[in-house]
Amino acid sequence: MNTFSHVPPGFRFHPTDEELVDYYLRKKVASKRIDLDVIKDVDLYKIEPWDLQELCKLGTEEQNEWYFFSHKDKKYPTGTRTNRATRVGFWKATGRDKAIYSKNNLVGMRKTLVFYKGRAPNGQKSDWIMHEYRLETDENSITQLL
Repeated sequence: MNTFSHVPPGFRFHPTDEELVDYYLRKKVASKRIDLDVIKDVDLYKIEPWDLQELCKLGTEEQNEWYFFSHKDKKYPTGTRTNRATRVGFWKATGRDKAIYSKNNLVGMRKTLVFYKGRAPNGQKSDWIMHEYRLETDENSITQLL
């Protein structure tokens, strides 16, 4: 049974980009407690986008957005390239990253990805879109995605 379905009736989770990065992601990376544990940990590269609905749903109402934490998977153990492939497709970055500010300070970035069925470069574009969030640190290192 999905433990995330135990939220009060009428509960809506609609955080801003700033809240996602500066509260949820920052606390998750620091292993600090989040007041209401509504974002599930998933291994994004072992599941397909259509499986996220059941894994990450909140309550009983219809949703078209799901939130989750996932570690980035590296394409090569010593490299910096990200592996975004699943069993049946891959996530492809599109457009430019968007800066996320809190009180005029850069706190993170948002990358938009589209899911393609098949293998690059011949994949078939789908309607699945994901926003990947990362913290901006002094070392400018990428720790986790959301």
